[in-house]
Amino acid sequence: MIPSLASYAVVVPTIGRPCLVDALAALASCEGPEPSRIVLVDDRPGPPGGPLPLEALGALADRALVLRTGGLGPAAARNAGVRAVEEPWTVLLDDDVRVSAYWREQLARDLAEASPDTGGVQGVVRVPLPADRRPTDWERNTAGLQGALWVTADMAYRTEVLKAVGGFDERFPRAFREDADLALRVIDAGWRIVRGERRTEHPVRPADRWVSLRLQKGNADDALMKRLHGPDWWERAAAPRGRIRRHAAVTAAGVGALLLAATGRRRAARLAAAGWALGTAEFARARIAPGPRTLDEIVTMTATSALIPAVATWHRLSGELRHRSAEAWDGVL
Repeated sequence: MIPSLASYAVVVPTIGRPCLVDALAALASCEGPEPSRIVLVDDRPGPPGGPLPLEALGALADRALVLRTGGLGPAAARNAGVRAVEEPWTVLLDDDVRVSAYWREQLARDLAEASPDTGGVQGVVRVPLPADRRPTDWERNTAGLQGALWVTADMAYRTEVLKAVGGFDERFPRAFREDADLALRVIDAGWRIVRGERRTEHPVRPADRWVSLRLQKGNADDALMKRLHGPDWWERAAAPRGRIRRHAAVTAAGVGALLLAATGRRRAARLAAAGWALGTAEFARARIAPGPRTLDEIVTMTATSALIPAVATWHRLSGELRHRSAEAWDGVL
């Protein structure tokens, strides 16, 4: 028996990726109470592109509202979607997920069982990995969503709670840490966030060999998290601390080797260079060992492991500088 449910809206930010068709089709075809409203936020930058594939929603297409934000980022896009919601619950989905066949039925149960002090209910996200080989570094990175707290791949919040805390902090320009920041503010406001039973699949999207370098921009977002939530935010969010301290040490060794060589201190330069090489080799080995160990993966891990420490350190330092005076988010929805 499906529990009674107050109406809900679904908000999906998108940059028009092909996977949106599958996401909308899965939402339309699953069993259970239908959403009162589906808000698609078109965040493609520049002039309006082609229309979004509303036909994938089938019979739900007439419930769709399309908004344009023009490339402001996922946090701002979600905020625009929430502003259009009048229903008691707002369910956030990403455009690269596929809800399960009984997702709406499970959602109804999740929300009906939410206690009055529950502000958010997280879905269970599964990342399918290859069955015939070990996952690549990129696949393992995506699989981290399975154990992460509060991911907006499938996250339901009471609409009143989202509006009370000002929604997502739009200073987070990427799909990284903006979900943890929001959840920590919701918890600090006295609400609980629990994990529900509904199931959603998050396939690993295609990526080139340099994707791990681009991900290092998130180190700037970590600096903002530290400024807003204190140095222990990692523990509160149950987030992996990462290797930024090791990256900084390896980068310092590399820079030191260059400077020492330039000033003629060759012995010291060789020692510093050896430290850089050992640190880089350890990092590359840690990424290669659990993977498929194909030639392509080994080459990719070796090349990016030599570059990531410096790139990560640069983004962290720039984030510390840029956000050194950041105050609490005061957005209004």
